[in-house]
Amino acid sequence: MLRTLAIHDFVIVDAIEIDLSAGFSVFTGETGAGKSILIDALTLALGGRADASVVREGAARADITAEFVGPFDAALGEWLDQNALNGEEGALLMRRVIDNGGRSKAFINGITATVTQLRELGELLVDIHGQHAHQSLLKADAQRLLLDAHAGLQDEARAVAAAYRSWRAVVRQREEFERDAKQVLLERERLEWQVGELEKLAVRPGEWTDISSEQSRLSHAASLIDGAQQALTVLSESDSSPVLSQVSAIEQKLGKLVDIDDKLRPVLDALEPARIQLQEAVYALNDYLGRIELDPERLRTVEARLEAIHGAARKFQVAAEDLPDTHVRLSERLAQLSDASDIDAMRAQEQKLADAYHALATKLTKARTKAAKSLAGAVTAAMQDLSMSGGRFDIALQACEPAAHGLEQVEFLVAGHAGTTPRPLAKVASGGELARIALAISVIASSATATPTLIFDEVDSGIGGGVAEVVGRLLKRLGQDRQVLCVTHLPQVASQASQHFQVSKGTMSDGRTVSRIERLSASHRVEEIARMLGGLEITATTRKHARELLAS
Repeated sequence: MLRTLAIHDFVIVDAIEIDLSAGFSVFTGETGAGKSILIDALTLALGGRADASVVREGAARADITAEFVGPFDAALGEWLDQNALNGEEGALLMRRVIDNGGRSKAFINGITATVTQLRELGELLVDIHGQHAHQSLLKADAQRLLLDAHAGLQDEARAVAAAYRSWRAVVRQREEFERDAKQVLLERERLEWQVGELEKLAVRPGEWTDISSEQSRLSHAASLIDGAQQALTVLSESDSSPVLSQVSAIEQKLGKLVDIDDKLRPVLDALEPARIQLQEAVYALNDYLGRIELDPERLRTVEARLEAIHGAARKFQVAAEDLPDTHVRLSERLAQLSDASDIDAMRAQEQKLADAYHALATKLTKARTKAAKSLAGAVTAAMQDLSMSGGRFDIALQACEPAAHGLEQVEFLVAGHAGTTPRPLAKVASGGELARIALAISVIASSATATPTLIFDEVDSGIGGGVAEVVGRLLKRLGQDRQVLCVTHLPQVASQASQHFQVSKGTMSDGRTVSRIERLSASHRVEEIARMLGGLEITATTRKHARELLAS
């Protein structure tokens, strides 16, 4: 559940920290005091969209931190493990910072995170029902999504959508081929010729570099042999005192003189390794001359290969060293066209994917049918307590052409009174009826989910009197199993809460308008309920009525 919400420099809030408990809590206050600002701030901490306008005027940044405490379910623990965002056992910290330039930073358990990660985690922790939820219920997509969420069918719906996309992709490929068959055939013939040319040439990766080096060596073989032989002659084979012999003679001479003057020792020590290195050079030259030879035939072969590779590179307009990659790329494209050109194979694949889609969609239809009956019965029962006695709520699943959402359209139907035929929600429900039905659906659908914290932001607008008291009891009952937070303007709802916060607006000494929040004591709660009942003038009668509401 949400344990603490800390808000700094957000809209008209300078600094607020709220400690929350389990059960049913309400937030009340005058219009414009900033009740919904608290929900907006929490929404940001849960990954909602943000911009610079949320930063309090004159402040550098807005900072919102939401602390949740466990126990947490397995899905949440698994998500934290997968994203390496674990924190202290039994605690979870979500933070969002937005600067006055509109830049945003997100943190989970003190670790830098993405806004997407905040949003994914938030969906596991909090379910928010906004004050305009009843308006979205008029849309077919929203009705279908609500039914799927209530029945826990989101994964099945996603699988159907994925199967539909795969099926339609092959349909489009087949239709494109049939439409452009002539162009495809011409491209395939061109590729067959190109791939055939490259297969005959069979250029190996790295071959261009290797054969270029060999050609350079072979074409300069005479110069290489002559140069190496000259070096060998100077070092060891010259008739007139080769270098190696001279160094050896000097070394022997100094070996005798060093006994006379030891200061020659460093010179002698330097000559010895020089003589050894010269001897090594002689060995290496002999070895090189033993292996290198003039080979005109091989040179002609190598130069012919170079010319063939170079010619192919010009033809395909690529670098010579890129010919092997070009061969692979063109071969892959030819294989794709060869597969695509088999119209029978394409049709067989199309049918296979269509069958897979219909199997998943039919299974989803059966699950939706069962869930629709259950949800309709629960909402109908709730309508009887919400001054809609005899009313009935139905969910119609109307067959449609195969689509990403399945084989049916979901439509909510309502009969406001006994003996009338249920008709589409948008056509028969008045504003008050729609608000009550939306609230009943929200409460019932929420009770079917595992989300630990539920927030209702003025979803009770458009109702009052005894119905409002029933709504309060519904939320209180829901609060026995979950943490329920509700922004409300109805005293009948507020009186049912186990925890009551008052949001107010004041003016600072510097003229700034700020929002404040206070957890109400029993006596202050009577005053706030009385204000909600009687408006500006609070009388003894309204206080008595407030006490009666709280006592009930």
